[in-house]
Amino acid sequence: MSRERPPRSGVIPVPVAKVLSVVPVADFDASIAWYERLFGRPADARPMPGLADWHISDDAWVQIFRDVDHAGRSALNFAVDDLEDETAVLAGRGITLGEVTATAKNAKLASVADPAGNTITLIENPST
Repeated sequence: MSRERPPRSGVIPVPVAKVLSVVPVADFDASIAWYERLFGRPADARPMPGLADWHISDDAWVQIFRDVDHAGRSALNFAVDDLEDETAVLAGRGITLGEVTATAKNAKLASVADPAGNTITLIENPST
């Protein structure tokens, strides 16, 4: 993400090195187990009690942390190449996505809630 873009309307962009999505959960242990199934592997780091990171690409991490007051209020969107394939993979891990819907521009998406009620949506967008 070291690409520089020209400023828009005189705004100077902030140089972002990584994107870290932070997801609050109530039941940390249940959420750890669920996200391990979602990503197909254990967390990459558990830097402190009640906190776990998955490094899903070189420039993007998903972090869950125990925060009962804010659990269930977040959403994560993941772009995938083939929604049907990913739906089958997740079903094999015990995670069932909701109904697949299509947008006016032929993107397909399906969602599921984690144990805290946070929404995870997989999106297949053929135009990107």
